[in-house]
Amino acid sequence: MKRSLLSLFSLLSLMALSALLLPAATALADEFRPALLEITETEPGSFAITWKTPLTRGQRLALEPILPATLEQLGPTSTRQIGDSLVDQSRWRGDPDSLVGANITIRGLRSTPIDVIVQLDLLDGSEHSAILRPTAPNWTIPPKSTAWTVAGSYWKIGTIHILEGFDHLLFVLALILIVPGWWMLLKTITAFTLAHSVTLALATLGLVNMPGPPTEAVIALSILFLAVEIIHSREGKITLTETYPWLVALSFGLVHGLGFAGALSEVGLPQSDIPLALLMFNVGVETGQLLFVGVVVAIREVLRRLPVTWPAESWRILPYAIGGTASFWVIERVGGFA
Repeated sequence: MKRSLLSLFSLLSLMALSALLLPAATALADEFRPALLEITETEPGSFAITWKTPLTRGQRLALEPILPATLEQLGPTSTRQIGDSLVDQSRWRGDPDSLVGANITIRGLRSTPIDVIVQLDLLDGSEHSAILRPTAPNWTIPPKSTAWTVAGSYWKIGTIHILEGFDHLLFVLALILIVPGWWMLLKTITAFTLAHSVTLALATLGLVNMPGPPTEAVIALSILFLAVEIIHSREGKITLTETYPWLVALSFGLVHGLGFAGALSEVGLPQSDIPLALLMFNVGVETGQLLFVGVVVAIREVLRRLPVTWPAESWRILPYAIGGTASFWVIERVGGFA
């Protein structure tokens, strides 16, 4: 009965993988690559504006920031390519007080599957951040931000990142499939959480530094490792993950935390509220992770009550799908080292 349930779970999950995860393997995978609009008041009434957009197949996305009418551009815009992104830099002038209540819109965002991070820093210490999405491409600049505003913004960024971080979710899914028992699963997920929280904080604060491509490649390898472990476990072999699941989760969690830090570096932290923003980003990551675990466990519980029998070897579908996706990511990310 247990094998039949895993088979059914594998088939249903494969449909979700095909619809959500496998297309992402050829797109962004876990690369949290939002566009970034940064507006910084450098002198009273003088603003430096940076507009960073990721390249897709060598082409710039058809996005354009529409700034408040009270801002006037001074001189031309300089454009340069940094990695796989284009960065526009320009100078503007205007009354900073007039920005409160003004709107910022990203033209073309409704038809583009990407997020836009907006960061506004004023000389009076006001710092604002927002996430603009295809369903909400407009933002009204609020009065001076509060701690609650910062907390809410970074909690939302963290939650969105983990729910769009397909490789992190695949790792968690693999843990759920291989770890026996509720209590052991709880300890394993807790170990993973603690580990990536530590390296997220250390890397974000600049105390630990590891290049992004090798980090992402190791994350993909961690998923491939667990996929193999699932197969060996179901074949009756004693595996490291079954024997010491919390140790495996702890070890790989340290690397996954570096991946989260890379995502957070794309957004940046408000200088006046670094501890709060870092904490709430991590809380957001955990919120999204718990939501995912809850959904997977709920599906598994429902399937336990279904009197369905599937072919004996059909249980292999899900671990092979996970391993195949992870293998693609490994090859793609190692190929991007150059």
